[in-house]
Amino acid sequence: MATPNVKPGQTKFSEDDVLRQIEQAVLDHRLAPGTKLKEVQLANLFGVKRGLIRKVLTRLAHSRLVDQTPNRGARVAKPSVKEGQDLFATRRVIESAILETLIGHADEKHVQQLGKMLDREQKAYLRGDTERALKLSVDFHRELARMAGNSVLEEYLNDIIRRTPLVILTHLGVDEHNRCRNQEHEAIVDAIARRDVRTAKKVMNQHLLHIESKIKHKPEKPPADLAELLRPHSVGQPV
Repeated sequence: MATPNVKPGQTKFSEDDVLRQIEQAVLDHRLAPGTKLKEVQLANLFGVKRGLIRKVLTRLAHSRLVDQTPNRGARVAKPSVKEGQDLFATRRVIESAILETLIGHADEKHVQQLGKMLDREQKAYLRGDTERALKLSVDFHRELARMAGNSVLEEYLNDIIRRTPLVILTHLGVDEHNRCRNQEHEAIVDAIARRDVRTAKKVMNQHLLHIESKIKHKPEKPPADLAELLRPHSVGQPV
């Protein structure tokens, strides 16, 4: 990714642009837990003022993607084992309610759309495209929430999903998280097609419990270079 041709202090990116790009870097597993987020470096990378970066970091801290400590600055958040387990336990409750709501009105069009998503997810796994497979896996859960039509449940789930990658990177590892996920998604879609609420909720519960049970401390990797991980795109380009 090329660095935008801008001078320090020249505002090309808005506050929301910078926020979205850092959030996406977390979702894509490019920014590891504990990575130091230096105001000056970020300001230079995005060609914005440090005041804008401070606002972005404060917003990220509010959503618990960043930890801010007096005299130590900001770092990508590092969830504890307990916090990770709590997040997945909460996801089980929310996604169970989402399935119950969705199955109450799901039709063939919903099932076909979900089936197409699973096909794309499976193809990504087969060709070894881990980053794409992860994104499609997350999109599957987001789409279930969108289809359910309950905006509050959707909002709660999206908030939790934003924090999930940090749990995976801190305590699981991407390879462990990827294993056998697609088959469970297929079983959920099959249950939706049959309007089988009980089975759909059971499979989803097992799906999330499988991940939750593997959350544990793992050895830390040395920090990578922030500039290489977070070179911003031009506004409007996908991250």
